[in-house]
Amino acid sequence: MEEQIEIYGAREHNLKNFDLTIPRQKLVVVTGVSGSGKSSLVFDTIFAEAQRRYMESFSAYARGFIGEMQRPDVDKIEGLSPVIAIEQKTTSKNPRSTVGTLTEIYDFLRLLFARAGEAYSYVTGEKMIQQSPDQIRESILQTYANQKISILAPLVKGRKGHYKELFAEIAKKGYLKARIDGKIQEISPKLELDRYKIHDIEVLIDRLQVRDDFRLADTIQKALKEGKGTLMVLDEKEQIRFYSKFYTCPTSGISYDEPAPNTFSFNSPYGWCPTCEGLGVIENFTEDSIIPNKNLSIEKGAIAPLGEFRDIWIFKKIESILKKHKISIKKPIAEIPREVLDIILYGSKETIQVASTKYPGTDWHTTFEGIVPFIQKMMRESSESVREYYSEFLSSSICPECNGARLKKEALHFKIDNKNIAELSAMSIAELAQWLLGLENRMQGIKKRIAEEVLKEIRKRLQFLIDVGLDYLTLNRAVKTLSGGESQRIRLATQIGTQLTGVLYVLDEPSIGLHQRDNQKLIQSLQNLRDIGNSVIVVEHDKDMMLQADYIIDIGPEAGRHGGAIVGKGSPQVFLQNPNSLTAQYLKGIAQIKVPEQRRAGNGKFLLLKGCRGHNLKNITLTLPLGKMIAVTGVSGSGKSSLIHHTLFPILNRHFYNAKKEPLPYEGIEGLEHLDKVIEIDQSPIGRTPRSNTATYTGVFTDIRDLFAQLPEAKIRGYKPGRFSFNVKGGRCETCEGAGVVTIEMEFLPDVHIPCRDCKGKRYNRETLEVRFKGKSIADVLDMTIEQALEFFENQPRILSKIKTIHEVGLGYITLGQPATTLSGGEAQRVKLATELSRKDTGKTLYILDEPTTGLHFQDIEKLLLFLNKLVEKGNTVLIIEHNLDVIKVCDHIIDLGLEGGEAGGYIIAEGSPEELATHPQSYTGKFLKMEL
Repeated sequence: MEEQIEIYGAREHNLKNFDLTIPRQKLVVVTGVSGSGKSSLVFDTIFAEAQRRYMESFSAYARGFIGEMQRPDVDKIEGLSPVIAIEQKTTSKNPRSTVGTLTEIYDFLRLLFARAGEAYSYVTGEKMIQQSPDQIRESILQTYANQKISILAPLVKGRKGHYKELFAEIAKKGYLKARIDGKIQEISPKLELDRYKIHDIEVLIDRLQVRDDFRLADTIQKALKEGKGTLMVLDEKEQIRFYSKFYTCPTSGISYDEPAPNTFSFNSPYGWCPTCEGLGVIENFTEDSIIPNKNLSIEKGAIAPLGEFRDIWIFKKIESILKKHKISIKKPIAEIPREVLDIILYGSKETIQVASTKYPGTDWHTTFEGIVPFIQKMMRESSESVREYYSEFLSSSICPECNGARLKKEALHFKIDNKNIAELSAMSIAELAQWLLGLENRMQGIKKRIAEEVLKEIRKRLQFLIDVGLDYLTLNRAVKTLSGGESQRIRLATQIGTQLTGVLYVLDEPSIGLHQRDNQKLIQSLQNLRDIGNSVIVVEHDKDMMLQADYIIDIGPEAGRHGGAIVGKGSPQVFLQNPNSLTAQYLKGIAQIKVPEQRRAGNGKFLLLKGCRGHNLKNITLTLPLGKMIAVTGVSGSGKSSLIHHTLFPILNRHFYNAKKEPLPYEGIEGLEHLDKVIEIDQSPIGRTPRSNTATYTGVFTDIRDLFAQLPEAKIRGYKPGRFSFNVKGGRCETCEGAGVVTIEMEFLPDVHIPCRDCKGKRYNRETLEVRFKGKSIADVLDMTIEQALEFFENQPRILSKIKTIHEVGLGYITLGQPATTLSGGEAQRVKLATELSRKDTGKTLYILDEPTTGLHFQDIEKLLLFLNKLVEKGNTVLIIEHNLDVIKVCDHIIDLGLEGGEAGGYIIAEGSPEELATHPQSYTGKFLKMEL
């Protein structure tokens, strides 16, 4: 195998046809300003070529389904080994996917409980007993010495139904009596006809005298066979005791099937809770979700799913019900009597009279099904878009049956060392690792021997998660709630666990969301991956990662068409001496983000949020000084998101915009009168399909389409703005329906997008593309970078102002039509920021940003801070959740959470200016800030 990866003529996207040699079995960091071409090199060239070669190894038959995979724009790559990409994108939106299932730890726990768990009765709490036929015989002999007993076998248990064939079978065998629904009766054909449906049948096998009757062994064997492993003994006082070769409660008689791994799976009907089907939550339409504001009248839109009063059938019915009870439609919901509101919500069989609009003088006599049944029907029978609309009014609540544990009650009553599998899943990784210490020594016999091997696998995987700084996560945490950085580090831990060698791993900013304290653990994990014989290439901006890498490649010098060249490369020692590299200047401290000479005093007003106690928050009070730039810091899992995203933002969102999302528990909030708007700018995608792009999201595409519709050629042809939309019929290419690409669904790999063969990716039909502005078609405009568009639209003030803002947040290199799916989390966040900056603000807005430095080079962070400062200078408040010290050190006020992650977190450790925080003895952030300042 070659000692290096050799790339010749890399030209993908903005890459400047360069040759590059990358050492193998090393930790290599690729860095550079945003948009310089890092991802184009690592993901769109190296990874894409490796994936193409893998596809080429398939049979011609399989390749026929996949289609031809496009070769990246490169002359040749040599020395390429199998590649695994570990990207930022959250792995799954499936609510069934958890940290435990993703890492396979939960699968091993299921195996452990199936083989070494002890069963307890969910009725009495007693330990269940499991006996062999010989043990059952001996137990009966001892319990019923010299008594007359009846032995019964349960033929039907817990099921209603018709049992004609069963009765015929019983009659053939000559059994005389059966206990049916708790009562012993003679068996006869007449009985079956009389009792139309029967629930529970236990057939009397024999009545015998214990010890005096040699038939006992034979009878027990027959009863176990008839009763599928379970029998009951009826004594002289008609009291029943249960025996089974399965787990059985000796008092109540309930029995559990032999446990298997799927008994403990919430993704299988064998294990899931029947009420929530393994989701742990149930969703339904509640009064509060349908009528969020009871001070509104029905006329003014109190019934949120229906909106304001309109001349439609359902409103006419509601109006008739109100008239019948002499209530005005203008009356607030809060003043409508309970019984009338129940009819509106849940319906009534009472007939109502509704006047017809179409046929004046005609009345319809009908009943009203109620708003809730109406919406439920719409959810069942309507189109996807209608279902999506009504699903917004669903309210989630913890499943009352399993209390959020996801499993059926039988599964939750198997325990190891007094803990069931759901209790272990709710522990943090660190707590679980601690609990497992010496567990096999607390077990006995065969169970101890079985547990030893399984525990070895579980411990190994837990340690990998601890090593990448994820010890605060719980196994039952849904994967869709993880940040990009967390999901990437889970996949990294999983890969370390596979112990593969000779593989090339490519990673996209794995340090995202990681506190400086935990950074060293991540670097150590990547070095371990390298040390077992793999090559690791990381796209990264983190200072520590670069300085501890074996090799650095810097791409630039700037973004977009001004980037795509190799600015510097070499070991950290060699690289730092490079005078042409801006990155090297920042690493050496020659270039740096300056600390402001003085901190802002703010406007003297405060927002006070009291008694926050959701997730791991310890009843804390948050004080936000307004008119400042505020950083919320703390180690991963300390409670930052719980406090800001899940408590503060939903409260403000509900106050200003009547949003439906419930905040986590809190006591009260003061100071809302000092704000008039809240804007959350997170890293969620600006769209989930290639149809959504920068131009459509920011609204500038509407202005561009209006401009094209005003052109003389468009007016002659009668084209309206809709003609220039790729989302509606008329102007778009109908082969790809305006997507520009055709998606091929892969069964076992990510979907593959290939350019449309008719429009060649241009999205529009030939007639639409014939209309041109300054020689450019609408498709040409979408292909322009923001930088090129600035020049092109210099005389169109309305369009120019929006494009200028996108350029100002450092996105000059992206194209107007760049699909939302290709933007990183950080880029999507900056597109949202640009959209907000282009709107007018009142000076009383609270902006909430979550790690805005994601994907940003030192120079880009400097630009971003410039614009965030502009917002604050206008009197607004900017609240940033951040780990990057360059941002933290320029903030006016810091709120530091901790001390640790998970249960050991949830406290406000310190707050104040960066200088004050740097002197705090307990703050981890303060220690690193002290070095930075």
